[in-house]
Amino acid sequence: MPRPTIAIALPVAEAAAVSAELTEAGFEAVPVEDAIQLAGLLAERRSVAVAVIDGEQDLDVALELYGVLQDREPPVPALMVVSPSSFDRLAGAGGGTADDEYLVRPYSTEAVRWRVEAMCIRSATVDDGSGEAVLSGGLADGVDWANLGTVMVVFNPKGGVGKTTIATNLAAAIQARGEQRVLLVDADTVTGHILVSLGLESAPTLADAWRDEEDGGPVLGLGDLAASHSSGMRVLALTGSPIHVELLTPDRVAATIEAARRAFDVVVVDLHPSYSALNRAIFRTADRVLVPVTPDVPALRATAQFLDVSEDLGIRDRLTLLVNRAASGISVEDVENLLGGQVFAQVRSGGLVFVTAANEGRTAIDRFPKEKVTGDFHELARRLFASVPQEVPASGTTKGGLRALGRKLSVGT
Repeated sequence: MPRPTIAIALPVAEAAAVSAELTEAGFEAVPVEDAIQLAGLLAERRSVAVAVIDGEQDLDVALELYGVLQDREPPVPALMVVSPSSFDRLAGAGGGTADDEYLVRPYSTEAVRWRVEAMCIRSATVDDGSGEAVLSGGLADGVDWANLGTVMVVFNPKGGVGKTTIATNLAAAIQARGEQRVLLVDADTVTGHILVSLGLESAPTLADAWRDEEDGGPVLGLGDLAASHSSGMRVLALTGSPIHVELLTPDRVAATIEAARRAFDVVVVDLHPSYSALNRAIFRTADRVLVPVTPDVPALRATAQFLDVSEDLGIRDRLTLLVNRAASGISVEDVENLLGGQVFAQVRSGGLVFVTAANEGRTAIDRFPKEKVTGDFHELARRLFASVPQEVPASGTTKGGLRALGRKLSVGT
């Protein structure tokens, strides 16, 4: 099956380089100069999956092109290529859908390729994997696109708040709900230790697989690579060493996580506490960003900073606050007052429960099913899947326009 068509509305030199990269990946790249040509292309071909548009040089032209994309049913997602200043202007222009993305100059053509790959997954127009791109590996045909899996990212810019404990045990609690295909991804390329704590030290990593691929090995998806844990969930680490990360380009990793929606019902991703390019790319794939915060001043300050930074990252509407080690310091009410947002859930301190479970290569969920802290995780999993999206309050509104992704989750949803 042919891969989708990608419309390219960029300056001539950029259009040529981007078209060459996408063509090599198996896409059909078609340059267009204005809204009239784009409208003609859309009328001629239903296979147009994404339009790459210059949003910097002429805002009026960019908005005309974007309007043409919105006029088709369903709308065609736009990848807007911008500078930081032009993004602010576009953000105030109104409109936008959940599938639109942006790419800030300077960029590499490879970054465009992997971003387009991820957008095709979301727009449900990606092919069956017969091409040579990385997304072809290990993905089943006949996918029900209306039921793609959920990506949940666990992040706080401060270490020591229990981020990995939350990610690991939440994934296990979701798996325990039954009829769920859960993937836990250790995306902490610096201090990640999920494989070790779950007794899966010998499991292959994504970096291993991509290194083998470069040497002529098979192209594998996350469903092929992930190791099976006794809890029933699947587990994968991006790398086993912080110095072997050269292959883990941010956009390719993000596109690969996006593709995992096809094979899993829930993907839980544990991130390193930093604002690295890799983390920022993974943020874009997330339906929810769970923010564990411990009731102490340093953690609260770091979390308050993240709430501000999340506005610029365009993910404020996806944040969900979680108090970890609750009742061990500042009260939940004070946490809410200090951060200006509602706390979604609490997890009490587990003491030696987590240590004992990790020493045995297990999670607290399956090792200590009757502990109260285990009940907290089951309740968190239940609430996450029972909650209804709400509009963001005025104090937490994200920037509008083309980057307003339409996923309206308040800080306390």
